[in-house]
Amino acid sequence: MINAVLFDLDGVLVSTDEYHYRSWVRISQEEGFDFFDHAFNDKFRGVARMECVEIITKASGKPYTEQQKQELADRKNGYFAESLATVTQGDLLPGSLAMLTELRNRRIKTAVASNSRNAVTIIKQVRIEALLDAIVDGYQIVNSKPDPEVFLLAAKRVGVAPEHCLVVEDAVSGIEAAKSAGMKHLGIGDPARIPNAGLVVPDLTAISVEALLAL
Repeated sequence: MINAVLFDLDGVLVSTDEYHYRSWVRISQEEGFDFFDHAFNDKFRGVARMECVEIITKASGKPYTEQQKQELADRKNGYFAESLATVTQGDLLPGSLAMLTELRNRRIKTAVASNSRNAVTIIKQVRIEALLDAIVDGYQIVNSKPDPEVFLLAAKRVGVAPEHCLVVEDAVSGIEAAKSAGMKHLGIGDPARIPNAGLVVPDLTAISVEALLAL
């Protein structure tokens, strides 16, 4: 029986992909990278910020010290944080609001479990905070996905055992984290991007609450 649904945020409930992309484009222009495009940006899906910095600096072929990498990460996050002021409920992905509302009506616990340190800001901007029983973000964990820490902490916060939790994710690392946590899972998006997910749907309009809870 599923008593709690733990959602990743970006790519599952809301889409801030373009905001991230524009921030990385700005960094790339400043650093003189000529390879950054939407295809390269896909490498960052479900990846923590410092890992993204490692990927982009390695691809550049330029030497960066650890201090310079941290400065790059801070600058990128600053650009992204600035852009969040323009995020609205219109950035919610199809079916997100209806699914959260119906789960709340059925007294199923809900939480956002995200690597992002901007999760709370985004949740407030799209006005879904009242539909969540817990929010676990990058400030509250030591290990990012695929480590299961974020999901195990979310389960603890909502008071539900891992085996009675369902994770909704759009990234390979998130699905791996759900499996490691001993939780059921549902993939969102393109099946080719998350081949490790047992079931993948395009978005939350493609599955009913009954089907979700029967997984």
